[in-house]
Amino acid sequence: MDWTPGGLSGDIEDRRSEGGGGIGFGGGRGLGIGGLLVLLVISLITGRNFIGAYLLGNSGAVQQQGPSAPPSADEQRSAQLVSFVLDDTQKTWTSILPGYRHARLVLFRNATYSGCGSARAATGPFYCPQDEKVYIDLGFWNDLKRFGAGGEFAQAYVIAHEIGHHVQKLVGTEAKVEQLRAYNPSAGNKLSVALELQADCYAGVWAHSGEKRNIIHADDVQQGLQAAAAVGDDHLQKMTQGYVAPESFTHGTSQQRMDWFERGLQSGDMRACNTFGNASSN
Repeated sequence: MDWTPGGLSGDIEDRRSEGGGGIGFGGGRGLGIGGLLVLLVISLITGRNFIGAYLLGNSGAVQQQGPSAPPSADEQRSAQLVSFVLDDTQKTWTSILPGYRHARLVLFRNATYSGCGSARAATGPFYCPQDEKVYIDLGFWNDLKRFGAGGEFAQAYVIAHEIGHHVQKLVGTEAKVEQLRAYNPSAGNKLSVALELQADCYAGVWAHSGEKRNIIHADDVQQGLQAAAAVGDDHLQKMTQGYVAPESFTHGTSQQRMDWFERGLQSGDMRACNTFGNASSN
């Protein structure tokens, strides 16, 4: 991917110097089975107890740590890459979606607060529709590499996916899904899968724009596909429990995630990203 490191975007809120403390407010969106599996896999691979950290944070306990260390050169480059991708994806969506409103992105370390409750490094990057912000601890990139999804475009895919959730908020998809969940709770997992796959497709729409402008190349697309496959529900379940339970999926299989990313990439059209079908039915 062709990009030039520079300053941080005006849409970035940098909290990395605020220290690693945070308050677990609870009441935010639960991780669900898929999210807990991610924590379990990362815990097994890294030897760090992310499950315990999540449970502690969710209990409302206050975690106090000292001031954060200054960012390393590698971390600064990662922040600059995130900044570039954030600006580029939002520029793309501004040209596609009339009235597009910019999301903000929060860089933090270990833990911070969000409109959806506490944000912790252990939960990975996420979008909060309540405050329209993406939250990320850059240490997640090291864990992503351990899943077999290294490279700068793998990181770009994650940011573009989260901005895809912002697009869903702006066009009303997120609100409709919440209404359907309330009306038919048994369809919750299917709706979650559809929401995540559509965000993958929207990431592909941005990648299509990047290809047209010659800043994204074939090897970048391969990195994006590897990142999508690495976080598929079936892949994570096989790694953690040795078998696959489709009824518990919340994000989609590796193949589904790759397919929908490619659909957005090939079409460049958000109308090609209708992942819902009969997702609201049992």
